[in-house]
Amino acid sequence: MSLLLVRHGQASYGAADYDQLSERGQLQSRRLGDWLARGGHRFAAVVVGGMRRHRQTAEGVAAAFAEQGLALPEIVADPGFAEFDHEAVFGAWLRENASHPIAIASRSGHPRDVGAMLQQALLAWARDELPGLPESWAAFGERVRGAGERLEALAGDEEALVLSSGGVISRLAQIALDVPDHRAVELNLALRNSALSEFHPHGGRLRLGSWNALPHLHGQRELWTYY
Repeated sequence: MSLLLVRHGQASYGAADYDQLSERGQLQSRRLGDWLARGGHRFAAVVVGGMRRHRQTAEGVAAAFAEQGLALPEIVADPGFAEFDHEAVFGAWLRENASHPIAIASRSGHPRDVGAMLQQALLAWARDELPGLPESWAAFGERVRGAGERLEALAGDEEALVLSSGGVISRLAQIALDVPDHRAVELNLALRNSALSEFHPHGGRLRLGSWNALPHLHGQRELWTYY
């Protein structure tokens, strides 16, 4: 049994509505679907986390399958695979640290500066330093753990595809690798858009088979994105 977890295609970073795929994100999704179909992947279940960017990525995969005369199972939404409220987490850190040099630098919008801010905010969230959030770091981890367990039951002995976000996939990797919270943050920030990570249930827990792979974008470095 194989569980393929995919971070959604590039969303609309910097736009008023982040939760929709950019043109590049749509292309990433179609190329992912084409690679999966041509590679012989056939899924017993296709699950999304409920965000619009998750479903749009799944729809891009489904369209590529249809072009080859193949069908995917009906897309099922599981809120356990929904991303954490990133606006709440990052907004809380910025309010608490408005004069911090990293917060000030992040206003440039440059991915490097924004990435540094995201790292500090996620670490603060993991240390329970951000009060008043709709979901704690621990609660998010337990939600993701439960979603992973449901996925195992849904797929049975076959292959399942999940379209979700970096926070969810990195917490599953944290569980599989049994690494501390700061490593989960690093894993999160390393995930590229539309990247594939493979997990296998073994001995009552998930094992990590591969991480952050972009075989469908080989030779197209301009399509490698993080935000």
